[in-house]
Amino acid sequence: MPFDQQTSDGGGAKDPAQGQIILDVKNLKKHFPIRRGLLRRVVGQVRAVDDVSFNIRQGETLSLVGESGCGKTTTSRCILRAIEPTAGAIHFRIDQGEPLDLGPMRKRDLRPMRQHMQMIFQDPFSSLNPRMTIMDIIGEPLLVNGMTNLVERRERVQELMGLVQLPAAYINRFPHAFSGGQRQRIGIARALALNPSLIVADEPVSALDVSVQAQIVNLLLELQDRLGLSYLFVAHDLSVVKHVSDRVAVMYVGKIVEIAKTSDLFETPKHPYTEALLSAVPVPDPRARSKRIVLEGDVADPAHPPSGCYFHPRCPHATDRCRSETPTLNETAPDHAVACHRAEELDLRGVTAAA
Repeated sequence: MPFDQQTSDGGGAKDPAQGQIILDVKNLKKHFPIRRGLLRRVVGQVRAVDDVSFNIRQGETLSLVGESGCGKTTTSRCILRAIEPTAGAIHFRIDQGEPLDLGPMRKRDLRPMRQHMQMIFQDPFSSLNPRMTIMDIIGEPLLVNGMTNLVERRERVQELMGLVQLPAAYINRFPHAFSGGQRQRIGIARALALNPSLIVADEPVSALDVSVQAQIVNLLLELQDRLGLSYLFVAHDLSVVKHVSDRVAVMYVGKIVEIAKTSDLFETPKHPYTEALLSAVPVPDPRARSKRIVLEGDVADPAHPPSGCYFHPRCPHATDRCRSETPTLNETAPDHAVACHRAEELDLRGVTAAA
């Protein structure tokens, strides 16, 4: 089917807030066992993802942001069932059907679901097999899913290459012949081969030069508008996040501490950790002097998290309640939820204020 005919209702050209929820994650957890001794007994757990909940609508981009090791990539891989979640529900809707819980599904039952949710990997150099041609790399998902006719498969690969702005003449080349940006375009084409509705983009531009980053980001936005794609965008570059996202979820030590529409989160953050992250966003004005917030102390150990709020050892606004009572993610404004006991009383600085 030609790509122009695939855009469905509620796609990128429409308001994502009005779209149907296609992914609903509830209380997702992923704990990795700590084993020691000769018998490799379990002596503890690393809480990589600790009770995460969010949803994504059709045509929407939700970004997961936070420091390295906060659980962003683990969350995305649990959703795709690349790794097994410890607990929680992952409800995924195909077309107009009823949501299906991917969490308890066996691998055999998951296989037909995988064509509807695909991943774009962070490193365009290691994610492509150097011994396969572009025809083989992009065409492999098609072959695995039953397109055995070589002529049809080649036509489809050429169509996908055109979609990501790669010349069809390159179809028999190997990955080493391409630049980093071109390799990422190959990875995007491979992810689109089976017409997915959800794309998980795991820091898709962090390994690229800045000038190439803009090209890839614009390509992803164009594809979303054309195909009605939904993105789970994992990143740590908040400048990119601000450009591509409809909503942003901030993670800290396996938990979501704030989630809101992009403009609301950048202009009026409600969590001190979000404020600290935003203070690092460069201001495009040489006369402006932004005040960087440098957090003291180290990131909490997910194997031995502190009591109460995980952020309290580094938080300049922490109280005794923060040290003893774990905050819950509550909505303080429409479409703006935060896990902080003092969210209502703190006046935090956003990017606009910093400028």
